[in-house]
Amino acid sequence: MEVPSSSKKMIATQEEMVEAKVPIPYRDQCAHLLIPLNKCRQAEFYLPWKCEAERHTYEKCEYELVMERMLHMQKIREQEAKMKGAQKGQLPIPLIPKTADA
Repeated sequence: MEVPSSSKKMIATQEEMVEAKVPIPYRDQCAHLLIPLNKCRQAEFYLPWKCEAERHTYEKCEYELVMERMLHMQKIREQEAKMKGAQKGQLPIPLIPKTADA
């Protein structure tokens, strides 16, 4: 279940996720944060102002995974563009512009 290009490791085991009834689409590298969040939500009757710290931690983890996948895809596109550009003699256009401090 490990993702080879991801820097995050799976912490929650398959048995823990099944026991906590984590839906299959949510069984990613952030599932270990979703389990206590769902327990807190159930204990607090899903009140939106409760469990904010747990929710923030989980959403930050998910955001980092999305950004990691986006950067990985950008690298793949840049490699493909370089290969096409080398064939045509053109320079690739970056999807995300380079900043001054990069």
